[in-house]
Amino acid sequence: MPELLQSLVRRDGPVERAAWADFWERLHERRLRSGEGLAVLAAASGWTSDAPTMESFLGSLADRARPLPARWPGTVNVVGTGGGPATFNLSTAAALVAAATGVRIVKTGSRGYTSRYGSIDILDRLGIPTATSYAQCEDLLEQYNVAFAGGFVYPVELTELARAVVPFGFKQVGRFVNLLGPFLAAVPVGAQLTGVSDPELWPAFGELARERGIWLVRNELRIDELVAFTGNTVLAGGTSFTVGPARVGLPAEGTPDDLRPAGEGESPTEHLLALLRGDGPRAAVRSICLNAAAAAVASGLRTDWAQAYAVAEQAVRGGAALELVERLRRPRTGAVGAGV
Repeated sequence: MPELLQSLVRRDGPVERAAWADFWERLHERRLRSGEGLAVLAAASGWTSDAPTMESFLGSLADRARPLPARWPGTVNVVGTGGGPATFNLSTAAALVAAATGVRIVKTGSRGYTSRYGSIDILDRLGIPTATSYAQCEDLLEQYNVAFAGGFVYPVELTELARAVVPFGFKQVGRFVNLLGPFLAAVPVGAQLTGVSDPELWPAFGELARERGIWLVRNELRIDELVAFTGNTVLAGGTSFTVGPARVGLPAEGTPDDLRPAGEGESPTEHLLALLRGDGPRAAVRSICLNAAAAAVASGLRTDWAQAYAVAEQAVRGGAALELVERLRRPRTGAVGAGV
């Protein structure tokens, strides 16, 4: 039995970085045994609370990655782990509102894994293209304060692994990889805001986040973004604090049903656009603005949470968020369309 699979199955200690490295090398050279990729993914699904094993997984991929371009200071990635109660794509909406207030956002994401529509699905339906290179991201940031990064930011080894487990896909057997998605995207942002829905992941993810300067968010509702009608725990650089409605001057009004995704027969894009206009449940619009405010604070653009929230709310009520969406939907030519 290959070393990595032995370690995952035996569970007698953290999986070493060298074992992952050997697996990636053999995967790249197409020397995996029949069914080995599928077996590794299935066995790894039981290791989502073991920080050393996840760290060795991430480190082994980082060792194989190409150097990143120069860092983009003051830029934030807003991305969650998924899971928890079904909601509309709150992080995508928050990224758009934050960008409309001047926060520089490079958002990563994927197609739906635990939900019907992931961020990429929503962007497709909105007609907003994703960037295909770092150069395109930089161009989009200069023009719009926001870039939605495509699959190029993820390790190529994951694409190779996905091919190796066909006819299965990561949606069926890739829980380990999908949960670590927010840590896998290689974007040279200054900060990252990541929601965690599963409380069992919090201790291990806290260790991973501390090493990478990532802000983690959780709440008792198990929603992987900040929610405007309950207390949210934020872990930033080893310091934990609470952000709730009182901190930004809001009443504690709302229920998880206010954050529901588009219903059967309802357009997910029209649902999202209505919220960006300020139409719909107040708790949903407030939650969008609270997450946009968190991005502003994480970026360093603003330090006062109440002020950051007020600016985000004005971007919704005054139409700046919706105007940004319309600008992004227009056909673009020139440098942005010709990535390198």
